[in-house]
Amino acid sequence: MNDLTGIGIGRGIAHGPVARMAAPPEPPQDVPSQLSPEEESQRVAEAVQAVAEELAARGEQAGGQAQDVLEAQAMMAQDPALADAVAERTQAGKTGEWAVFEAFDEFRQTMAALGGYLGERAADLADVAQRVIARLRGLPAPGVPEPGHPFILVAEDLAPADTALLDLEKVLALVTIEGGPTSHTAILAREKAITAVVGVAAAEELTGGEDVIVDAAAGTVTVAPTQEQIDDAEQRIDQRAAVQAAPLSPGALTDGTEVPLLANLGSPKGAAEAVELGAEGVGLFRTEFLFLSSDEAPTVEEQTESYTELLQAFPGKKVVVRALDAGADKPLSFLTNTEEENPALGLRGLRALLTDEQVLDDQLTALANAQEATEADLWVMAPMVSTVEEAQRFSELAHAKGLKTAGVMVEVPSSALLAENILGEADFASIGTNDLTQYTMAADRMLGSVSHLQDPWHPAVLRLIREVGAAGQSTGKPVGVCGEAAADPLLAVVLVGLGVNTLSMAPAALSDVRTELTLHSAEKARAVAQAALGASSAAEARKAALAASQS
Repeated sequence: MNDLTGIGIGRGIAHGPVARMAAPPEPPQDVPSQLSPEEESQRVAEAVQAVAEELAARGEQAGGQAQDVLEAQAMMAQDPALADAVAERTQAGKTGEWAVFEAFDEFRQTMAALGGYLGERAADLADVAQRVIARLRGLPAPGVPEPGHPFILVAEDLAPADTALLDLEKVLALVTIEGGPTSHTAILAREKAITAVVGVAAAEELTGGEDVIVDAAAGTVTVAPTQEQIDDAEQRIDQRAAVQAAPLSPGALTDGTEVPLLANLGSPKGAAEAVELGAEGVGLFRTEFLFLSSDEAPTVEEQTESYTELLQAFPGKKVVVRALDAGADKPLSFLTNTEEENPALGLRGLRALLTDEQVLDDQLTALANAQEATEADLWVMAPMVSTVEEAQRFSELAHAKGLKTAGVMVEVPSSALLAENILGEADFASIGTNDLTQYTMAADRMLGSVSHLQDPWHPAVLRLIREVGAAGQSTGKPVGVCGEAAADPLLAVVLVGLGVNTLSMAPAALSDVRTELTLHSAEKARAVAQAALGASSAAEARKAALAASQS
């Protein structure tokens, strides 16, 4: 028996044979083309168009965050600069396959060297290139194997196009050699409730057909398990299935302490699924989808229509809408400065909105209109608040429009450390753990080279969350978490132990978090949180919390 370790996503467990992701096709050879440059250019154009359409179609079928990722890949495939680089090579007598391979690889290396968001997208560009080359060769696109039976998929990492449309009747679990808790694989696995363990370096040695148990709760992959281990795993699988099939109930600890479980949504389209999966409301509604596809801000009427559609799905329930969070990786030509050297530290979030209050005024007006037209309990919050003055200004503007509940997002250390003062001005706080981790650890969450630091389990991050929880208790104001951390069942217990009142996550994660909460009392949650706080690293905090939860 051999246990391989990595980072578990969720609380699932699976047992089955390994199937390895097929290696990428052999790169083409640099040989002269037998066709004219015009014919080669036409072949490439048709292949690129077909791949882009396939990626977009996969995205539309998958929905959610997967759709955003795949649409970005489709745009990448059709980049005019790439098309020019390919054409330059076909005009020189190269084959379409070689022209795509060389041009895309040159761009990929440039992106990887730049780091940051573009560096993270380098692997996505490589996937696009392989798909175009396969299309030119008349071969199937590289992707998930089909051994004809259910299997545990083991891969170096997964391209978004593969993760988005996995057949969950066949793929029992994912094991990746690379990746971390914020990788595309981890995010999409969490969104689709796929049992997964990522960053398992030793999985390189696994071969097709090997029998393994994947335990996301423990972050382990057990190779050649004993019959006793298999029986235990199968029992846990059955227990988990029974829990998920049970009637939905509100989020609560075993002693009856209520912990409402809410959904993170990116558009009104996801509302029905969230309700079906047991969301007790919405803890984060991202409004960027209305703004990012246009060169100008949407009208008050257009915004009112979308917000009303969302609120109508949650009559009598809390819906937290985040004001436009523009800037950094979401630039808007009509609001943000695209020439900032470090946009993550520049005009983004509320800072950007306060430079053009008409955009904010229109949004608040539309939200107030939707509030009047529906029966939902609408809460609004400002993104990226750094100072007490910003919290005060946003609250004034929101209340002046008749919006009853105005709060702030805590995403930077300054707002966590000043939480008590900020909550003196705001009605509530919602912690965005993705950005709070990024700014606390000075580690770009889009940069793979520092992914080991992008972990909300780090005690430095947990101590800041404790500050906000304590401020909420002292002021009597609610504190929620709407970052990816809330979707980690054990970390959810820690967050409650740190004083968090509500948890918001991808709808697919609701079941696992709800189940985990029922295993702990408020006193136990505080003890688990204290164990995590006493650690000196994220890995140690996770291990200490697990031990405390089982004691």
